[in-house]
Amino acid sequence: MLGIREPEIYGNRTYAQLIEMIKKEADTVGAEVEFFQSNHEGAIVDEIQRAYNRFDGIIINPAAYTHTSVAIADAIKAVGIPAIEVHISDPDTREEFRRISYVRPVCAATVKGKGFEGYIEALHMLIK
Repeated sequence: MLGIREPEIYGNRTYAQLIEMIKKEADTVGAEVEFFQSNHEGAIVDEIQRAYNRFDGIIINPAAYTHTSVAIADAIKAVGIPAIEVHISDPDTREEFRRISYVRPVCAATVKGKGFEGYIEALHMLIK
């Protein structure tokens, strides 16, 4: 729904544009990246578990699951892969319920409120 949902908060660029931007930066820095998006919590957990022994890092925007999913947090903790939590907006400046993150304590860092560029910052954090 990027580019459609609340563009005053999330901007008007699309998911396809986000993917292209990350791919371009990954090519520039010599990193290999894969992408996964789902609206289903279990599918996200499955993908995190699939990353075990395959990837060196995870960049995750759990969206609304940030505030509700112990399962996603447990999956990140279980695989032991450094993860960076990313949010296009800054949830800590929005509604009270958005200030709760079950994922943050199991991530190496959080990047928030930097728009699409936050994903690039997270990529560089993982490379370091």
